[in-house]
Amino acid sequence: MKHTLHPILIFAAILGVAMAANGVFMLINPSLWYTAVPGVERTGLFNQHFIRDIGLLYVAIGAAFIGGSVSPIYRVLLWASATTWLTAHALFHFWEVAAGICGPDVLWVDFPAVTLPSIVGIGLTFWAWKTASSPS
Repeated sequence: MKHTLHPILIFAAILGVAMAANGVFMLINPSLWYTAVPGVERTGLFNQHFIRDIGLLYVAIGAAFIGGSVSPIYRVLLWASATTWLTAHALFHFWEVAAGICGPDVLWVDFPAVTLPSIVGIGLTFWAWKTASSPS
């Protein structure tokens, strides 16, 4: 019997590598990360400790997407856990706009790095849940 890797699993693993790489960047050089990522400087003053804390989260999120790609038993749990934080993060950015902390233009700048990963995570988690609960 030939086993093939589903394209969604490959995509999730690539997402995980990207998330983990972002986290490692935040851990290794928080000041460069702060100035290099579009929109970050508008969110507040540079705080090395805070950036590194979030960097650890991104490494964990990346590990969860990679781990879920290779471990069907834990896939839903891992991807749902990572997606929960990504979604809370995206919703927090929307709240900042709603509260008047920043303008709505920030949402467009943030979209690729904040909102899109949340949407992708929701899709991946739903796919994992559907495939885990479908009969073999």
